[in-house]
Amino acid sequence: MAKKNKEPKKITKKLLNKYRLVILNEDTFEERISFKLNRLNVFVMVTITGIVLVAGTTFLIAFTPLREYIPGYSSTSLNLKATQLATTTDSLESVININQEYYKSIKKVLTGDVKTVEFDIDSAIQSQKLNPEEVDLAPSEQDIKLREEVSKEDKYSLFESEKSSTDFSLFPPVKGNITSGYNVNEKHYGVDVAVPKDTPVKAASSGTVIFAEWTAETGHVIILKHNNNLLTVYKHNASLTKQQGEQVKSGEVIATAGSTGELSTGPHLHFELWRDGFPTDPLNFIDFEQ
Repeated sequence: MAKKNKEPKKITKKLLNKYRLVILNEDTFEERISFKLNRLNVFVMVTITGIVLVAGTTFLIAFTPLREYIPGYSSTSLNLKATQLATTTDSLESVININQEYYKSIKKVLTGDVKTVEFDIDSAIQSQKLNPEEVDLAPSEQDIKLREEVSKEDKYSLFESEKSSTDFSLFPPVKGNITSGYNVNEKHYGVDVAVPKDTPVKAASSGTVIFAEWTAETGHVIILKHNNNLLTVYKHNASLTKQQGEQVKSGEVIATAGSTGELSTGPHLHFELWRDGFPTDPLNFIDFEQ
C-alpha cells in the first residue's frame, strides 16, 4: 500500500519540479534571459497555444476573405455576382422573347395578315410568372354559366364586354371624305379619309405609342395601344410628332397627314381599328364626315 501511494506523489513531484531556462551570450556567457519553468507549466502553455492557433485558423477560414486564398475555396463575391448575372440573363431572355413576338404581331398589323395577329403582350408577361402545371384549367360552374350568357350576346359588338366603361368613346382622328371603305375581302382593313396635306392627325383615344416608324409601303406609321385590347393604326402620314413609348391623350396631335409610302395616291389618312388582334370597321364607331 505504501508503494502505491508513493507513485502518485512521484508523478506530482516530477510535474512540479522547477527548472530554469537560461539564454546566455555564447561569447561572454553573460546571462540574457532566464525563465523558471516546470513540466506542468509547459504542458499548460503548449495546450493553450494549440487551442488559440486552431481557433484563430478556424475564424480566418470561416469569417474573413482570407479563405479565398486557400485552395479549394471559391470567392464569395464571385459566386454572388454569378448568381445575379444568371438571374438577370434569364429575365432579359424572357423580355426579349416577349418583345420579339409582340413586334411580329405589329408587323402582321402593318401587312394586313389578320389570321396571325393574336398576340397580347400583357398575357405573355403574365404567362412568364405562372407555372402551367400549377394552373387548374378545368372550367368551374360559374365559368360555364358565364360562357353561355356571353354566347347569347352580340358577338360583334366592340364594347359589349365593357359595359362598366360607359364613358369610353373614340375621337375622330381627322374630318374629311371617305374615299375607300373597310373591305376584308380586299384586305383593306381600314378606311381612307381624304384631307389636305399637313392636316393634324389626332389620337382616337388615350393610350401608348407602341410603333412609330417609316415603312416602304405605308410611309410614316404610328400605332397606339388603348384599354379594352384596342389598337388604332394611322398610315401614310407626312410626319410623326410622337415617339414609341410615349403616352398620349384622346384628341392629342400625333402626326400630320400626307401621302407617303408606295401605296399612297394622294394626301389622306388610312385609319385602322383592331380589337383582340382582329380588325373592325371604324365607321361603326367614328364619324369622319365634316
